Amino acid sequence: MTLFPRRADNDYSGYKAALWIFGLILLLRVMMSVNSIFNGLLVASSADGIPVDSYTPAGSRAVVSLFATLGLSQLALCVVGILVLIRYRSLIPFLFTLFLLEHLGRRLISHFLPVARIGQPPGIVVNFILLSLMVVGLALSLLKPGRSPLGGSDVED
Repeated sequence: MTLFPRRADNDYSGYKAALWIFGLILLLRVMMSVNSIFNGLLVASSADGIPVDSYTPAGSRAVVSLFATLGLSQLALCVVGILVLIRYRSLIPFLFTLFLLEHLGRRLISHFLPVARIGQPPGIVVNFILLSLMVVGLALSLLKPGRSPLGGSDVED
């Protein structure tokens, strides 16, 4: 399996566990996206620990609006992921990579443009779990079952 296959088709040769991990990630991301779209105030204040109630009404609306638009863009990525999972499985490693880059890019932006937070919000734990799942899923999607990572066969002659 390669990161950039020659053809986008349903020919997948990685571990099946990677498909299950990818499906789990998609499910979690869809739930998080929809929640951000429809419950942005609650997500911002509880899951992310942003003190939205200390902002002006216009500031609070801006935060909620940004959470909703971010949720919509995440949902669009999930729709692409669902399509890949159903029809174009050869692109699974590429989508894992895309999700990883998007996740790490958001972390990088948050590092350089931090938002004041209250306490230790639970969203950090969820994001760490998602990051770990993406790394493991990418590795499993790139490896072929029955082969050792060093190129030899796991089966003895």
